[in-house]
Amino acid sequence: MSTTIRCDIVSAEKEIFHGDATLVVATGELGELGIAPRHAPLITRIKPGKVIVTQPNGEKLDFYVSGGILEVQPQVVTVLADTVVRADDLDEAVVRKAKEEAERILANRSEAMSVAEAQAKLAEAMAQLQALERLRKNLKH
Repeated sequence: MSTTIRCDIVSAEKEIFHGDATLVVATGELGELGIAPRHAPLITRIKPGKVIVTQPNGEKLDFYVSGGILEVQPQVVTVLADTVVRADDLDEAVVRKAKEEAERILANRSEAMSVAEAQAKLAEAMAQLQALERLRKNLKH
């Protein structure tokens, strides 16, 4: 019985992560998904947010994805997303500025950007901030 599953996280530009994992957690359309070895095959869309990969040594790697597809096969879990960023590569100042801009646009609906676009940008910024907060908590331990 295998205790790991191969995990591939791929953006539109390149492969971001390839390795073994004991658990992969992502946010699907209907809630959190935890993928462990021997998980039933599935394909689902994932929301913008975090993907957490627990490696065999117990180390957790945090990634921010802009949404995409999660596919589980018997030996591999694949995350396909337009944008993938390692949590430790996120710039908090830039993310906070994007969040404030999206909130300002939502408050002043006369801007050229649609409400749906502003809400999407706000959700993206919030997901990135959550990834940064989780990274900070892990560094403290």
